[in-house]
Amino acid sequence: MSHAPNDAVAASAIRKVAIRLVPFVALMFFINYLDRTAISFAAPNGMNSDLALSAAQFGFASGIFFLGYILLEVPSNMALHRFGARKWLARIMVSWGVVALLFTWVDSANGLYALRFALGVAEAGFFPGAILFLSLWVPARYRSRILALFYLAQPLTTVIGAPLAASLIQHDGVFFGLAGWRFMFFGVAIPAIVMGIVAWFYLVDRPADARWLSVEEKRWLTEELARESREKSGGDHGRQGLKLAFTNGRVWTLALIYFGFIYGLYALAFFLPTIIGGFEAQFGTRFDLMQKGLITAIPYLPAAIVLYLWSRDATRRGVRSWHIALPAFTGAVSVPLALYMDSPAATVAVITVTACSIFAALPNFWTLPTRFLDGAAAAAGVALINTVGNMAGFSSSYLTGALHDLTGSYTVPMFVVGGLMLMSGILMLAISRVPRPDSGARMPGGVHAH
Repeated sequence: MSHAPNDAVAASAIRKVAIRLVPFVALMFFINYLDRTAISFAAPNGMNSDLALSAAQFGFASGIFFLGYILLEVPSNMALHRFGARKWLARIMVSWGVVALLFTWVDSANGLYALRFALGVAEAGFFPGAILFLSLWVPARYRSRILALFYLAQPLTTVIGAPLAASLIQHDGVFFGLAGWRFMFFGVAIPAIVMGIVAWFYLVDRPADARWLSVEEKRWLTEELARESREKSGGDHGRQGLKLAFTNGRVWTLALIYFGFIYGLYALAFFLPTIIGGFEAQFGTRFDLMQKGLITAIPYLPAAIVLYLWSRDATRRGVRSWHIALPAFTGAVSVPLALYMDSPAATVAVITVTACSIFAALPNFWTLPTRFLDGAAAAAGVALINTVGNMAGFSSSYLTGALHDLTGSYTVPMFVVGGLMLMSGILMLAISRVPRPDSGARMPGGVHAH
């Protein structure tokens, strides 16, 4: 009974964080992912023909974003650690919003490459910064649930974004004489600039500064997070923390696991609208623009539901290796299986299983790095893992297009996706059996990592 007051304070504090911060940061992520993947909606709806892009050129344009992103990922997250999340995340949003706006007037393949690269530079650090920001507010045992609520923004971006993009594209020549796909770029860029300005005033860097928390809630959160920080092996700062992250074998293994998931995620994100556009030739079906947008959204609504329920189970049990490995193995089988379906409905159904697999694993995956890293090491480690993952963003986009042009189909590209997701599942099972050198505890497997 003596713990009841603390339990009540803890529940109240986490509820307030979930209400005040998570929806706002999730909305930032929603806009981020929409701007990043808007090119996939533009491609089959006039952009590829207007700019004379082949599948490989479109894949390269999609993927070169990640080269710019990778270059500044770790430095950006270190800057966030130094200057504070509020200022840095707001700065990132305004920067990428301005660059995203310029896509409205792109007039060549080379111009598209340059803007995609610049967009990556502008966005660098946002996603790992958002993950780190939420981790600085939420103790580890609540983190899976909070990150799941945040991660819902990603599948919901397509659920909402695909029909939204289709509706904007339908306004062909209506506004300023812009082609529909150009007006779509204009329409999705403005919210990033607005949200970036709002974020400067709305976000708070740490619980101690939150006016909307009671004194008891501030104290509990601050003490709980400080206690966890003392227990971690990575509580070093500055260069020592950076070195710790880059020389930690578990960080690199997690980076490879994330690589497999992100390879699948972006192969799906950038090429699904194009694959759906090909149903007409493959199955003899015809869909209008809005129908194609709605079909593109279909896999992501079940994915959002599965993400929430799977993460809820992980919160209840504690994150286990199978919470991440099982979705990886499921995706490894479903990706190539989609190639052998005999109707659009069956193909989309199997693609839905793939989307569910990827999104079920990702929020639980991101609870792992901050279990054993803290301070500058956590900032660098999370950024490093995300950097390696975004190398998959480039390679999946470019290789999927290039292999399609080379072979004339998506068979080989999708088997590559399946193979890499299989790798992620195997590595997750392997890392769960490796004891932590500092405490002898394992990563989540049969036994919790503490």
